[in-house]
Amino acid sequence: MADAVAAVAEGVAKLQLDEETGEMVSKGELKKRLAKRAKKAAQAKAKAEAPAKTPTAPKSGPKPNDAPAPEPMNIFAQGFLDEVYKERPVKPVVTRFPPEPNGFLHIGHAKAIAVNFGFAKYHGGKCYLRFDDTNPEAEEEKYFVAIREMIEWLGFEPCAVTYSSDNFGKLYEKAEELIQKGKAYVCHCGDAEIKAQRGGESHGPRFRCEHANQTIETNLEEFRGMRDGKYKPREAFLRMKQNIEDGNPQMWDLAAYRVLDASHHRTGDTWKIYPTYDFTHCLCDSFEGITHSLCTTEFVLSRVSYEWLNKSLEVYEPMQREYGRLNITGTILSKRKIAKLVNEGYVRGWDDPRLYTLIAIKRRGVPPGAILEFVNELGVTTSPTSIQLVRFDQTVRRYLERTVPRLMLVLDPVPVIIDDAEEMEVEIPFSPKIPAMGTHKVKLTKTVYIDRSDFREIDSKDYFRLAPGKSVGLLQVPYPIKATSFTKDPTTGKILEIHAVYDKEGKKPKTYIHWAAEGSREVEVRLYNSLFKSEKPEDAEGGFLNDINPNSEEIWPRALIESGFEEVKRRAPWPEAAGESGLGKGGLESIRFQAMRVAYMAVDSDSTADKIILNRIVSLKEDAGK
Repeated sequence: MADAVAAVAEGVAKLQLDEETGEMVSKGELKKRLAKRAKKAAQAKAKAEAPAKTPTAPKSGPKPNDAPAPEPMNIFAQGFLDEVYKERPVKPVVTRFPPEPNGFLHIGHAKAIAVNFGFAKYHGGKCYLRFDDTNPEAEEEKYFVAIREMIEWLGFEPCAVTYSSDNFGKLYEKAEELIQKGKAYVCHCGDAEIKAQRGGESHGPRFRCEHANQTIETNLEEFRGMRDGKYKPREAFLRMKQNIEDGNPQMWDLAAYRVLDASHHRTGDTWKIYPTYDFTHCLCDSFEGITHSLCTTEFVLSRVSYEWLNKSLEVYEPMQREYGRLNITGTILSKRKIAKLVNEGYVRGWDDPRLYTLIAIKRRGVPPGAILEFVNELGVTTSPTSIQLVRFDQTVRRYLERTVPRLMLVLDPVPVIIDDAEEMEVEIPFSPKIPAMGTHKVKLTKTVYIDRSDFREIDSKDYFRLAPGKSVGLLQVPYPIKATSFTKDPTTGKILEIHAVYDKEGKKPKTYIHWAAEGSREVEVRLYNSLFKSEKPEDAEGGFLNDINPNSEEIWPRALIESGFEEVKRRAPWPEAAGESGLGKGGLESIRFQAMRVAYMAVDSDSTADKIILNRIVSLKEDAGK
């Protein structure tokens, strides 16, 4: 029996996944199927494009999953980022990632993190994490913590964590210096007046208000009055005296300071006034000695005001350059809209695996290395990048295919009693293609569980799984099994139990199905689909909430996972990469595996010792409906 097991195990290890049917089949069988489909597709194409010549059907189809891992291109050694460095080829390079701590980071921020930290690392420099905390009305401690955790999870370590608020005193001094140079004034205009000064609805002539003519002494007195609480919010603000005639709106006397009636998370009630982004950002870059200030193209127009302020104050001048931001279609990234989804119960929270915040992607089980690979594949240019969710899924799928172990998971188990079976152990590889992952032993019991979809009461010629009088292979089991009888609930018609025997004299089965032994661990499985029905949820009639996919989550509450799961759990993270390097460092979501014929799975953070919850990271193949 041991020899038989070994022989069959060796054969099963060479099985391939038929992505169209979800079956595990021999390499030869898959080759035939792919060739047949290729021929059929070629004939259909030729017919549609007649009188074009019918292409010759290939002798054999491609071998799935045999392609080597793509060589990641070096986005810092070529293209846009290489040109940026050549403009200022200094050592050491100093960059910064400057998020506003008023929300959770999303997939688009992963590109900014990779660009800023990666650019500095490639050139032997350093990168700051600088929290742009100049708006105390919107900032919360949980965002500071989450942002720091996401950066570390992606595998980056800032040279220092700084805050714009570290420089409040110095920024105030620079504001007074700007006033003394005659390049800033305190304004008391309202929104309507400012809009008129900037040309109004008709884009007419632009002009400065009368406050721009105040003396330096008056402006200093007024600004200090703002600082000391003389004015309420919106009653006064400091404006930079730029060039109102410039064609660039970023030179139309932007605000530098405003009054806010809010307590700051770090400075408390010390300040009544707070600097704006346009005043703060370039000066903090200067204070920290940033060599290359890399940001997205929405700040292209801001480069003029960025350079104007540093030149006006005669401080060190960093170089700002802009790259295209990353947008994902088919989802929502707006903080306000995600908050609505959370608050109205459409999702469980900001980390719901159906969202594309980084904490949600992490919880779903996507490895950090796959995200970095995705950014590398897209490259960095000055053009904005709009990517469909399926493109992201494809990268994640390829990454997981070559990095995670395989296990058997049965979503909807139905018992099969093998009447002539004896209890034994079978040895199963964690990955037939990666021997270094090792093997594990699974007990084969007299009663096994297969997925309900792998049995039919009525057989057909094109059906290759279990049916009465028909045989099918069980992965790693020495002989195929033949169904002899079944029972079902007379009320519901649901199959209750199947009886089978070993088919020792039959032909080698064309298909092998997965199974779980009696006594296997029961788990809850959550299969996530797209949260929205369309590529542009915001364009849906009546708003994005009307585009919610009612089938965005399928729950299988009583699935069974084979015993190899315990070893996968013990050896996690699978894989070790980026911020998950080190045994046990990655958290529950780093326990990942390919559930054969089902999906790539990861353990959900809600899991406990008594109840394991699994999330679908991504399907085994692209969904046909996408």
